[in-house]
Formats: sequence, structure tokens, C-alpha cells
Amino acid sequence: MARYPFFGAGGYGRGRGRTRIWIYIISAVLIITVAYNIYRIAAGRQTAPQTSTDIDAANEASAAAEAGPKPKSDLMAGAAELTGEPNPKVTELINEAVALINAKPSRIIEARDRLNELLPIPQSRRQRAFVKERLSELSNKWLFSRTIFPQDGLCETLQVAPGNMLSTIGKRHKVPHEILMNINGIRNPQGLRAGDVIKVVNGPFHTRICRSTFTMDLYLQNTFVRSFPVGLGRPGRETPTGLWHVKPNGKLISPTWRDPDTGKTYQASDPDYPLGSRWIAIEGIKGQAVGRTGIAIHGTKDPEEIGTAGSRGCIRLHNGDAILIYNLLVPQFSKVEIVQ
Repeated sequence: MARYPFFGAGGYGRGRGRTRIWIYIISAVLIITVAYNIYRIAAGRQTAPQTSTDIDAANEASAAAEAGPKPKSDLMAGAAELTGEPNPKVTELINEAVALINAKPSRIIEARDRLNELLPIPQSRRQRAFVKERLSELSNKWLFSRTIFPQDGLCETLQVAPGNMLSTIGKRHKVPHEILMNINGIRNPQGLRAGDVIKVVNGPFHTRICRSTFTMDLYLQNTFVRSFPVGLGRPGRETPTGLWHVKPNGKLISPTWRDPDTGKTYQASDPDYPLGSRWIAIEGIKGQAVGRTGIAIHGTKDPEEIGTAGSRGCIRLHNGDAILIYNLLVPQFSKVEIVQ
């Protein structure tokens, strides 16, 4: 049997055979090289960044790859919040909650709790606004009224015992006595009588302030109640982010105030008194807020500055809103979270 069956058995044949082998090898290498270069050019046309925007996107993608895959909820949030596309699951749950509201009889507490559970779920801004609007409307029924709904763990009835005072009841339930007066139609806090049945609220209330949207969200424990527009600190005097609580003895009605920049002292009766109707001092307990003082939630004489960055760092509210918040927050127990 010949050793080189394809090239013959002689010496010349062996030489020609070796030459042909090298020709085939070189040709194969050239063909593979050309094919690979053509593939790279074609792939480069499809994926190579061509603009600064594309380059930024490529860099972001590279950074994201190094950080690892994002959780599915984060990806959904990005799609919903940034593109405005509604979350179909949220739409379904909203419809279920609305059906509870429209039921005969209306199932207010179930609807409230269903809607409140939707807030942490990724959804479009329009959906979130709708959920908050419905929750705000419902708060007029279950919270800011004398009505008490079955199975509501946030509000309940209380029979006044001999010697009970409204201020004592408020402290026990971690709410100011003013809110109990308002929802029960009590004009004189000293006018309680033993045996009276009143509605009480199980606090405390908290607020969450978003600097980017100039809004304050009010919560009773972990249940959303409603939103308020606010004014915040101007550039260089930004309202610090972090976690705060209402300062002990920090709630005052139209207090005398000294402007730290000019040294001028203002009395509530002055026509240019800047603080409005209420003052709620807060002190920092976490984040950038730690150790910070001199920041407060208060009213304003300049309502046109609500929704803008114009204060020295304080949180400004319309005067009517400042009174309501004053009647809801309790020192030490009520938290104020400020986020970007």
C-alpha cells in the first residue's frame, strides 16, 4: 500500500505532494483570514458606537455588566417610570380596587389597603398619580370624618373613662389631640365626659419629602394619606436629605423668629412676618441630616414660592396645609424623610 496514495509513490511525486499540501494550507489560512475580517467589519457596522450618545450608552452597558444583572423589578421600574408605559398588572389591581370602592356597600378599607400596596410596585407616573389621588379621596372617608369602618386597624372607637383628657388619649395613640378634636367635632378639649364614645386614630403620622418633585407625602403609619406641594432650600442652602424626627417641644404657633442672615427679629403681628401660621422644628437622626438643626416645616407669607427652591433650607407649606400637618405630627415619634 502506498504511503501517499493521493500523490503517487515516487520521489518526484512525494515532492509535488508536499508542495500541494503547503499550497492548500496557505490557501485555507488566507480564506479563513479574509472571512474573519469580513465578519468583523459586518459586525462592527451593526454594533460599534457611532455617536457620543451611543458611546455613553455603551459605557453604561459595560458598567452595568460589571455590576451584574439588575433585579427584574428595577428593569420594570425603568420601563414604566421612564417610558410612561403602564404596568398591566398594576392596571388590573387598580381596577379591582375601584370595583371595591363602587361596590354596594362600598368596601373602603379593602380598597385603601389594595391601593396602598400598589405604591412600591413599578408603574408609570400616571398610574402612580391615579393611585395617590384615589387614596387621598378615600382618606376623607376613613380618616378625616367621624365614620369608623369595620376591620380598620388605623382608626377605632374609644369610650371615655372617668378622668380621661383628650391630650392624654392623643399621647397614648401617638397623635396630637388637635386631630381628635377635628374629626370628632370637639370644640373644647376639656369638654370630654365619661361615657362619651369618640373616634381615635392609631398613629404616628410620618412625612416623606421629595426634593425633585417639591412634594410632601403624608402617611399614617405606612398608609399613604395625601400629598402637599412644598417649597425647599435654594442653591447653596439646599434642604438636607436624610431622616429626621419632630423635635421635642418643636411645635409652635407663629413664634417670634430672628433672621439668621440679617439679625432682624420678626413678631407674628408684623406685616412682613415670614413664617406663616405654624412652625414644626425637626432634627436629623440619619444620613446627611445627622446632627442638623435649624430646619423646620412651616407656613409662608409668599405662597408663590411653593413648588420652588427659595428658602434657607426649611420646608414651606401653604398656611392651611401647615396647620393640618401641625395637627398630625407628634414630637419624637413622627419621622420626616427627605429624599432627592
